[in-house]
Amino acid sequence: MSSALTSTLPLNNGIPIPRLHLGVYMTSGHECSSAVTHALGAGYRAIDSAEWYANEAAAGSAITAFLASKQNQAGPGLKREHVWFTTKLKSNVGYDATRRSIRQSIRESGLGYIDLYLLHSPYGGPRKRLECWRAVEDAVREGECRAGGVSNFGVKHLQELLDANPTLVPAVNQIEVHPFNTQRAITSFCAQHNIAIEAYAPLARSLRANHPKIKELSKKYSCTWAQLMVKWGLQKGYIPLPKSVHEQRIKANAEVDGFEITEDDVEVLDGLDEKLVTDWDPTDAD
Repeated sequence: MSSALTSTLPLNNGIPIPRLHLGVYMTSGHECSSAVTHALGAGYRAIDSAEWYANEAAAGSAITAFLASKQNQAGPGLKREHVWFTTKLKSNVGYDATRRSIRQSIRESGLGYIDLYLLHSPYGGPRKRLECWRAVEDAVREGECRAGGVSNFGVKHLQELLDANPTLVPAVNQIEVHPFNTQRAITSFCAQHNIAIEAYAPLARSLRANHPKIKELSKKYSCTWAQLMVKWGLQKGYIPLPKSVHEQRIKANAEVDGFEITEDDVEVLDGLDEKLVTDWDPTDAD
């Protein structure tokens, strides 16, 4: 099996997180459950969902069904604790609402607990962000979630949270990162504070698949353009979350162990940064 799928990195709480996740943004029902099943069958051990996506139930039920059908065929037995499930808070309303949302996400997924729970955005202002984060801290302390983090937080949001002396430093900041939007300020800040970067839209939603430099380097490394971009993220130390609903693409996106991008070519890819936002960018929100 691909080491991109079997390797992990330790979060700042010591818990190992898989290096490659399947993103299920904008998928629902059978399409979502089918994608999750294909990914688990290909060796993925991490699924990234969200309350906003309205697919926690589909993703969770697919995980449960896969475990029931495969657990006697995967070495000592593949179990719930071997599959990482991430979900996210839809809106920063307040402490009580966040605790309710966490418990509802656990019920929806049917998985018993959440591996990683994120505040999906910084929207709502400083007071609500800190209230919601306190709810995540308590959920982790009480065992509802194994780790807590944030998504789409800019440097000012992260600094604000750290200045509040939380009992739990975010383990993750999930942001859009790819060669065409490198987010240097945020990724550097996170590196300084041991906050892992999860890279959503690591394929830039295919918007630069035909970029001349991407085509040139894909040819050089005998890989697909998507594999090149996934590998770039892995070599930067990020956790890429490539999304696909097609079985062969899901498999191919993880087949990145047969080549290593040189330091010079990583710099070339870094130089493609044009601050391309493929969906939304709340990192400068008040």
